[in-house]
Amino acid sequence: MVKQRPFMQRLLGWLIVTGGIAALLNQAWRSWAEQADPRVMHALLGGGMAALATALGTVPVLVSRTIPARVHDSLLGFGAGVMLAACSFSLIVPGLEAARAQGAGTWGSALTIGGGIALGAALMMALEHWLPHEHFIKGVEGGAHAEAIKRTWLFVFAIALHNVPEGLAIGVAFGNQDPVGAGALATGISIQDVPEGLVVSLALLGIGYSRAMAVALGAASGLVEPLGAVIGASVVTVSAALLPWGLAFAAGAMLFVISHEIIPESHRKGHERFATSGLIAGFVLMMVLDTALG
Repeated sequence: MVKQRPFMQRLLGWLIVTGGIAALLNQAWRSWAEQADPRVMHALLGGGMAALATALGTVPVLVSRTIPARVHDSLLGFGAGVMLAACSFSLIVPGLEAARAQGAGTWGSALTIGGGIALGAALMMALEHWLPHEHFIKGVEGGAHAEAIKRTWLFVFAIALHNVPEGLAIGVAFGNQDPVGAGALATGISIQDVPEGLVVSLALLGIGYSRAMAVALGAASGLVEPLGAVIGASVVTVSAALLPWGLAFAAGAMLFVISHEIIPESHRKGHERFATSGLIAGFVLMMVLDTALG
């Protein structure tokens, strides 16, 4: 009994500290929510929905260790199709319209969106080159000391790189003052995040991580999306002039991920027909969601 007293005291102390931190975070959240732009709040909810969808996709890993390669590549293609349609109908087209609404002519709006796409892709290319990360197939890349970092964190960095553009896209879309269209985009991205979470967690499981760790890392990979959504919405709500650039920037970042990562990986094992079929299905689904709901 004497030995248990210090343990109980420490436990009580930790509970008090945890409760105090929770109370402070709750107060900070309430203060921020009262002052934040409603569009930023909506972006946070949209990003949160995408993060939850990613976590949902990891659940099957608790009962299954693998999926057929054809299904794997079809899911990758499906995600690429959703992202391609989102770039076209939810980001680039609204960006052109926003640029014209601000007084830009045909050439001016086209050059603005083209420049924003190039900047978004260039930033992702720079992050891909300099940020230490590890691909599931190609191995360690980026940075002189990448080999010294634990593989777990390298995978986390890689997954975060892939999800940043999605979060930015959701945030910028909600900053466009079109909640219906932004909701369609968030819904489409969330749909493709379900198989993405499954693919990521299965890949982690396949290289030796436990089921619990694979599920935890797969679910955690989506947490960057609410953060990206808040950043994207905050930037475009500061100045309306940034809206076309923000939409185009998010589109460029997503296009880079599609071309540099998803499509090559979906074709790597020779299942091009399945991957392409998945891409078309994802593109059509996102197009229907955007046009019907937006």
